[in-house]
Amino acid sequence: MWDIFKRKDKKKETGEEAPREPAETAAGPALETAEEFMKAAADAVEETVSDLAEHEPDQEKAEAEPFEAVQEKVPDEKAKKKGVFAKLKDGLRKTRDTLFGGLFVESDEKINDEFYDELEEAMIISDMGMATTEKLLGELRSRLKAEGIFKRSDARKIMVDILAESMQTESEFVPNKEPAVILIVGVNGVGKTTSIGKLASIYKQDGRSVMLAAGDTFRAAAAEQLTIWSERAGVPIVKHNEGADPAAVVFDAIASYKAKKCDLLICDTAGRLHNKKNLMNELSKIRRVIDRELPGVAVEVLLVLDATTGQNAIAQAKAFGENTGLTGIILTKLDGTAKGGVVVAVKDELGLPVRFVGVGEGIDDLQPFDAQSFAQALI
Repeated sequence: MWDIFKRKDKKKETGEEAPREPAETAAGPALETAEEFMKAAADAVEETVSDLAEHEPDQEKAEAEPFEAVQEKVPDEKAKKKGVFAKLKDGLRKTRDTLFGGLFVESDEKINDEFYDELEEAMIISDMGMATTEKLLGELRSRLKAEGIFKRSDARKIMVDILAESMQTESEFVPNKEPAVILIVGVNGVGKTTSIGKLASIYKQDGRSVMLAAGDTFRAAAAEQLTIWSERAGVPIVKHNEGADPAAVVFDAIASYKAKKCDLLICDTAGRLHNKKNLMNELSKIRRVIDRELPGVAVEVLLVLDATTGQNAIAQAKAFGENTGLTGIILTKLDGTAKGGVVVAVKDELGLPVRFVGVGEGIDDLQPFDAQSFAQALI
């Protein structure tokens, strides 16, 4: 049909009659005039496109794409999961290419003492920690010997399985299933505010009714930054003036949470006060308010850690864990470091599950942690 339009355009430009060929249609024999052809063609396609009337593509897109491509595209779960893994793999590129890339080569190179020495060095440099490294290497030696594996390329799958098993989470994350409060803690600069905004986006897209509480009233512009993220995610926020009592902010947020019948409250907290004792006392006070005002509602306390700090992240986790009752970890900035092995150390040394990992700056770049996918991307 587009050839007819081209011939008409040519006639307008040159003043000449473009040669006309008889057109065979589903309605019958060849037609003699362009007017008859156009009428028959319009009748033939009317039924086909009627169901697209509400979301008809623009003319330029219709010419560029086949008919099937202009229908609404809804990615299936398999495609979505593949996209998530691709982001994770790209985020761990520095760790994988710098430290582990050449160890499990696709060749007949045999496993020997040099292989174990190189692997041990890579694991320690990636910040898995000495104790965790020795434990995992011992497991690898035993498994390879038991299964009669002597090639490096064949050892990769075993190593992936061992890492995945060591990072497996025994319990499901409560907010995925029922109403809950997520209390976010961590030192300044690790990505608390952005992580909260991304979490809000994740659960809003899942159909949850989310509310934010700007409980970090001590850092300048913290509430304003969180407000920007709340607008991006399309969720309400409760905030007070700078310097206000953080527990009072959380108290008011809980009242609003109840009034609006929300099912997920995400609370920001301060990352630094005049000293560590004041900070921990403030966090404990917030936790008491939540427990008193929302009895029976599950509370997850997530510590945000910057992956680029490596083993220092472990020390931070121990300090916060003593005062706030941590239930999990959000590990950010994995895309900017070669220390991705700290994820393994966090679970092994602290017994805390990693719930989310950050692999980029975009609002969709905070991903629920999957141990198997992480291990595959790391090695």
